[in-house]
Amino acid sequence: MKRNLIAMALAGLVMSVSVASAALYKVDPSHSNVGFKVKHMMISTVTGKFGNFSGMYDLEKGQFKSLSGAIKAESIDTGIAKRDDHLRSADFFDTAKFGDINFVMTSATKTKMTGNLTIRGITKKVVLDIDMGGTVTDPWGNQRSGFVLSGKVNRKDFGLNWNKAIEAGGVVVGDEVKMVVEVEGIEE
Repeated sequence: MKRNLIAMALAGLVMSVSVASAALYKVDPSHSNVGFKVKHMMISTVTGKFGNFSGMYDLEKGQFKSLSGAIKAESIDTGIAKRDDHLRSADFFDTAKFGDINFVMTSATKTKMTGNLTIRGITKKVVLDIDMGGTVTDPWGNQRSGFVLSGKVNRKDFGLNWNKAIEAGGVVVGDEVKMVVEVEGIEE
């Protein structure tokens, strides 16, 4: 009987240590960035970002257990208002019909994250590289963690098909979009 009680107590202690080492974080948008790069006219690169986004993720011993995020597509910003209006139109994101871009992790290793990315109502599996920054306690006693997710997608896979041919050959907008998501989160 004593052995069973000791075994149960130890099992409870191990379980509470596992639970205590897991942490749920909320993305801190004031210290995070959701950006992208795409070829323009086949000779240069246009960069942009989204200003309105949110997310939650669960870490246990530096390993992702879950992650989900949402971006308001209308918050796209490339620094050129006319271009941003075009990107919001039905030619690209069609933000009047499809307000959010969503990502939900399905699995992760220490260096790779797989998940479902939804743009314009189309969901595709994507694989992103993980660069884990670590965790710290800030001067106000909050636990923070940081990481970078990066990868590439083909915009046409998500119905972002608009393009124009250029006289010298090639097209105005490249198909490959490089994504870089830099995140700092605060433990809930």
